[in-house]
Amino acid sequence: MITVELVDDQGLVRAGFRALLDAEDGIDVVAEAADGEAAVRLARRHRPQVVLMDIRMPVLDGLQATAQITADPDLAGTRVVVLTTFELDEYVFGALRAGASGFLLKDVEPADLITAVRVVADGDALLAPRLTRRLIEAFVAGAVAGGAPAVAGATASAIESLTPREREVLTLVGRGLSNAEIAQALVLSPLTAKTHVARLFAKLEARDRAQLVVVAYESGLVVAHQDPPPRVHSDG
Repeated sequence: MITVELVDDQGLVRAGFRALLDAEDGIDVVAEAADGEAAVRLARRHRPQVVLMDIRMPVLDGLQATAQITADPDLAGTRVVVLTTFELDEYVFGALRAGASGFLLKDVEPADLITAVRVVADGDALLAPRLTRRLIEAFVAGAVAGGAPAVAGATASAIESLTPREREVLTLVGRGLSNAEIAQALVLSPLTAKTHVARLFAKLEARDRAQLVVVAYESGLVVAHQDPPPRVHSDG
């Protein structure tokens, strides 16, 4: 059973999402919150696998609530997906940096919402939509243009410790490739590619692929607005 917490200051939005998710086999909405402070409190009480988090809320916004949830060792098994009305919302990028596993637009199709909950509960990140890459590109480019340091000191030091192969793997993760596609692009076994990605999680202290993508862009390994590589598909 996948447990879900809904966080949105609009009761109608919560009711619609609850009706959709509760009707699905294997998904159980265990908590609802109308602000970020309540969201954190209920997450600590119920420890849901997935939190669907609105960004702009009273008392405590979704960005701060996401940061508190992802920083709590007791909630290591909880994944946050941020919800937004706009494709390019600066707060969404902040939430990804704070540890969110991806984002969804509020007008998401019902089937896509259910798929998203299952994907995140399974430990993956919501990085497939091109919207995510566009958002990261836009705000990393804006940070660089504004003269802000692209990568925090600790992260920059960790990147320096990466081997050349790990840098290659991080670049491909940042450009949206799966482990299987990375294996084919670098002529590695799938297990070796998976091992390299696991080492990146450890060295960069990333919760999931969403944070690896952010680091890849912030470090300059992936350049904003560059053309993506051709997609590699396995025969299986």
